[in-house]
Amino acid sequence: MEFQFSLNEIETIAQKVLDSTPNKIILFNGEMGAGKTTFIKALTKIMGVKGNTSSPTFSLVNEYEASNNEIVYHFDFYRLKNETEAIDMGVDEYLYSGHWCFIEWAENIPNLIPEEHSRISIKALADGNRLLELL
Repeated sequence: MEFQFSLNEIETIAQKVLDSTPNKIILFNGEMGAGKTTFIKALTKIMGVKGNTSSPTFSLVNEYEASNNEIVYHFDFYRLKNETEAIDMGVDEYLYSGHWCFIEWAENIPNLIPEEHSRISIKALADGNRLLELL
């Protein structure tokens, strides 16, 4: 499924993604600056997360509570040197918790990702819009 959107349409597309994905584990792929974190912020807003959401670049994971009391984990594995670092932080407990897991830079932990997951690819277009593909 593909969507092309502007920043003004991001929440509409975020709702469509939430309605369409069969999995609570979503991997986000895209170049630096493509809009992965911005899209995750839109997803958490649609889910009713209160307060500020931000990239967990240094903490590796942020935890949020949605309005329906569901837990959302947002990971950023950009800085990981190897999968052992993710194992040491207890990533398995998060990934198999049954809660939402939004994962940036999942390619840094390829052997740890559960088989059941969805994948989103985001590309910045020349006109400033984004192209999102949900797999």
